[in-house]
Amino acid sequence: MELQLALDLVNIPEAKKVVKEVQEHIDIVEIGTPVVINEGLKAVKEIKEEFPSLRVLADLKIMDAGAYEVMKASEAGADIITVLGATDDATIKGAVEEAKKQGAKILVDMINVKDLEQRAKEVDALGVDYICVHTGYDLQAEGENPFEQLQTIKRVVNNAKTAVAGGIKLATLPEVVQSQPDLVIVGGGITGNEDKKAVAAQMQNLIKQETFA
Repeated sequence: MELQLALDLVNIPEAKKVVKEVQEHIDIVEIGTPVVINEGLKAVKEIKEEFPSLRVLADLKIMDAGAYEVMKASEAGADIITVLGATDDATIKGAVEEAKKQGAKILVDMINVKDLEQRAKEVDALGVDYICVHTGYDLQAEGENPFEQLQTIKRVVNNAKTAVAGGIKLATLPEVVQSQPDLVIVGGGITGNEDKKAVAAQMQNLIKQETFA
């Protein structure tokens, strides 16, 4: 089980400052969609150059032109790129093929997929590396969480690794790790704290204990 830090509401200098603080306690740093919109793929490039030991995920939420967008993100140094599960199979296949050429991985974000179980089976057969259940920011405000969805995909996914994102905090992490996802994605649960390093360390401990239990 690995820990991914999601950075959404920062510029490049702020992103570097946060990553510097928590880098020894995370495995992957995510350049979130708002950062890519505001700063472009140079945010991916600069974080990868500054923290070469960390893997960098570019949260592009690709919906079309899968191969091209994966190529551009890979050129910027992204190790993992996100594609939306709600897109068509051709886009996912194109993304997977290009990622293989580039030595990158594809994470499919299942945000707002209606028939989660069926689509997870279909996406799993397309050769993607991760399938992620994700309760979006707007739904989190209404009290939803992704834990039940995680159990749904864990039942049907055989090839890809599973990931979970959406409002995960230190208090809710034990419930998450019980379902044994391969990747736990945390944003505000770390970045919203005064002592980010301490929270990241506690989360890492919980995840690693469960991994080796």
